[in-house]
Formats: sequence, C-alpha cells, structure tokens
Amino acid sequence: MAVWVMILAFGVVVGRLVWFGTLEAPQRVDGRVLNATLASRPTILDRNGVPMALDIRAPSLFAEPRNIIDVEEAAQAITRVLPHLDTRWLRKRLDSQSGFAWIARELTPQVEKAMMHQGIPGLDFLVETRRFYPGFRQAAHVLGGVNIDNGGIAGIEAYIDKAFDLDLLHSIGLARDTAMEPVRLSIDMRVQNVLHAELEDAMIRYSATASAGALVDVHTGEVIAMASLPDFDPNQPATMLEKGRFNRITAGKFEPASIFKPVTIAAALDAGAITLGDSVDARTPVRFGRFAISDYYGKHRMLTVPEVLVYSSNIGTVRIAQAMGKDKFRASLTRMGFDAAPKIELPEVTAPVVPNPLSEVAAATISFGHGLSVTPIQMLRATAALVNGGYLLQPTLLRQDGDQSADPSKRVLSAKTSLQMRYLLRLNALEGSARRANALADGFRLGGKTGTAEKVVAGRYSNDLVTTFFSSAFPLDAPRFAMVIMVDEPKPEAPGTGRTAAYNAGDMTGRIIARVAPMLKVLPSDWVNFPTAELTDGPIDDGFIPHETTRAQI
Repeated sequence: MAVWVMILAFGVVVGRLVWFGTLEAPQRVDGRVLNATLASRPTILDRNGVPMALDIRAPSLFAEPRNIIDVEEAAQAITRVLPHLDTRWLRKRLDSQSGFAWIARELTPQVEKAMMHQGIPGLDFLVETRRFYPGFRQAAHVLGGVNIDNGGIAGIEAYIDKAFDLDLLHSIGLARDTAMEPVRLSIDMRVQNVLHAELEDAMIRYSATASAGALVDVHTGEVIAMASLPDFDPNQPATMLEKGRFNRITAGKFEPASIFKPVTIAAALDAGAITLGDSVDARTPVRFGRFAISDYYGKHRMLTVPEVLVYSSNIGTVRIAQAMGKDKFRASLTRMGFDAAPKIELPEVTAPVVPNPLSEVAAATISFGHGLSVTPIQMLRATAALVNGGYLLQPTLLRQDGDQSADPSKRVLSAKTSLQMRYLLRLNALEGSARRANALADGFRLGGKTGTAEKVVAGRYSNDLVTTFFSSAFPLDAPRFAMVIMVDEPKPEAPGTGRTAAYNAGDMTGRIIARVAPMLKVLPSDWVNFPTAELTDGPIDDGFIPHETTRAQI
C-alpha cells in the first residue's frame, strides 16, 4: 500500500510538471506581466485571394537596466548586431534604474539569434505581432499602414480599425492573438502590378514629378487598381512622411482640363439642349469683356457636336454649355457628384472646389475643365456613368457580389445619352486626340478624352508646367471598365514629341489596356454591330462624322 501511495504521489508530481512545462506563462519583468503580443488584425486579400497584408510574429529586444552589469559592454554588444542604433541614446537607455526599456522592436529571427549569442545578461526578447505587406509598394496608398502598436493609421488599414471597432475590441481583451475573418478587397493585384509598373515607367520616361491612375468596374463601382507615385513602403511607415507621398487619386484636386468636356456635352444632350446632328459656331473666340476664350488648334468654322469633341474645341464646348444655360449646367454638376468630397473607404480624401452659383464666365471656363478643381476619382466616377447606361455609382475598395447599376435612384443620364457618349468617345479614339492610345490598345475598343491643364504657379498659369490626364473606357461595344491616368509636369519623351496628354497619359492608357484587358477577360475583336441607329431620333447622317470615318469603324 505504501508503494502504491508513493507511485500515485509521484504520478501527480510528474503530471503537474508536464502541465507546467507546456503552460505559456506570461513573461514578467520587474514584477509586472509583459504582454507584447499586439492587436491582431484581419488578413487583407485581393479579389482573387492573394494576400496583400497579414500578421507575422517578430521578436522585439528589451532591456532590464537594473540587471545590466556593464553598460558599456552591453551597448557595444547591441551595436555590433544593430549598428543603426545611436550609441549615446543606447547608453542612456541602459544606464537607468528602470525595470524595463525597449531597445528595438519588430526584428528578424536572425537578429534575435545574433543578439542571444552575445550573452549579455539583462537583455531579452518578446514576440510581437508585426504587419507585413508582401507587395511592398505595389498598393501602398490603398493599404496605408499601421503604427508600432499595429494600429491602422492610413489607407484601408485605418478604415478596418474604424469599421471593425478594433480599438474597442482590443481594449476589452478581444481580437488579440486570434484569427479574424479576412477582408477581401476589390483590387486585382495582377492589374495593380501593371498599373504601378507603368506609372514608374512614366516617372522616368517623361521626367515627371508624379503620376497616378485608377481603374474601376463601371457596373459595380469596384476599384480594380489604384496607384499614385511617389509612394512609400508600408512595411516602413516612416516613409509615408516623405515629401509628395499622398494619394493623388483621392486626396489631390486638379483642374481636369479637356477630360471634362464629355461631361458638359453629356449634360447638354441629356437636357435636350443639343443633338448629335447640331452645329455650333466656332468661327471666332468667345469674348467676355477684354477676355477671350479661343481654341488651341482652331478650325474657325461651324463645328458639329462630334467635331467639338474630336477637335477638343473650347469655343464649341462653351457654346454647348451656353445652349443649356448656366443654372441647368450647374445642376448637372451636382447630379454628377462634383459638389462633395468623394466617398470611399480611404480616409485620405479632399473636397472639390466648384463655384456655386455660376457666373456666365465661370460656366464658360468650367465647361472645358478650367476654373474648378476636382479629384481624379470623381472624374473616374463620372466617366463610368457616361458609358454604363447613366448610373452614378459609389467607388469602393471592397469586393462586391453583383451589379450595382440597376438602381434607378442612381441614374443621372438616360440610356440614350450614355449610348451617344459611347459613340463620341469611341469616335475620338478613331479620329481625335485618343488616336495614339487606340493604336497601342488595338482591338480592345477603347474610347476616351485627353486633357492638358497648365499649372498655377504664384497665382498665374504657367507656360512651362502642365498636368496631363486621360479618361477612358473599354470595351465600348459592351462597357466594363473605366480608367483615369494623370502625369504631373511631364517633359517630352524625345525631340519632336509633345508634352500634352496624348503623348504621355494617352500612351500610358493604351499600354495599360493592352496588358490588362486579357487579364480582365476582355478579348480583342473588331468593332461590329454597334447600334448606331439608336444614337439619334432618326437615321444618322454620315456627313457630320469628320475625316471620312465610316459607321462600320465606329
């Protein structure tokens, strides 16, 4: 009986030892419990399930200054492994009476191993949660970043904190060190990589100071790709603070220049102020007192409505806006979403500047994209509405389950007007300023409009610095995607070429579409069976189509 009692007692002791050996007790330093496992965050996936942001474990080095025997020896040992640390700061950190002091956080296992080999008492590691972005800069402005405590500070990371109440969950001890449901974005990383690469190429090719672009699904409002350069590495949040690292698509506002002309023409067509068969007087400049609005390459004759867009006539666009009237024109700007800051999951947004009410002069200049400042995402949203049947959709970075363009309350243009704008934008790709882009994306039936805006320097328009834009949609026989590209302060690519939008933003658009259209299941084909008979109330008169463009080509 004594033997059995002793065996039982020893069995209990062994069991407890095994239990204690497998128990992860909280680490204590200076009598207090340390819990360095920071707030867990949901994994962020692209629309195809590719990880864009995820949590990983990373060791962080801390010191117990009271247990440091030789401060100088400890400082030298640390700087041998971490030479970027300031020696003076390190000595001061180690030579104190505190029980705990962080030395370096979110290190690699290799650094941890090297530090442990130094054999310095009073130094130890805690495992923390670190946010890692496998794409590095590819989607920096979309993802944003987190701070040292794994809290979202920008981009979709900041949105997640707000939408999921992560701060509240973490404060009450929930959602820590636990797997959370992934957040799936609308971004397609294949398309994102192409867009980012072309923007990088533009910075070099055109010696530009900045470039940006975004592509959306015209039926769901999903942002398929968005990038703005200069950008930053979200794995190193401090790089966000470098000059010029802001998202120009949502947080930058610009004069859109001639890419605004389709918006004006669409509003006039929808209001019944003009028809495609009408002509406007572009023989002489439009005068307001001592000021005159003229054309860059004037035709000095009557222009049909399609010719106004193809020749990018400022005079013709002003005449069209005047035919509608400034009050109706201003009301159309409200309907198209140009009165308020864009709504999107990103916190980095800025409000547009659009005069209200409009004077006759303001209405004239705004009609061709000057005298107002809007964000590129607003222009992209409007471009999508021009071609998707007239529905103004809310852009979103979250993947959607279905078509959002069936809600009648979102309709801002009639189906007929949308069809007419598809015709005009495609015509401009065949005969107008979008010809270069169309040639580079041959077969994908793009349509679009260029815009070149002189920058304001010291309160005056500069003759040397411009910002260029290209808004487009494809394929226009069955529109699915819209895109806007901008290049800031481009230079001519080579002697004999220009610095206007057709030579940079337009060429970029053609190259991007040629690369991403097959990824998006848009196959090249001839433009056939375009329903031109529905463009006007009666049969189309081929006489108003410039440069012998045939109906079959359209």
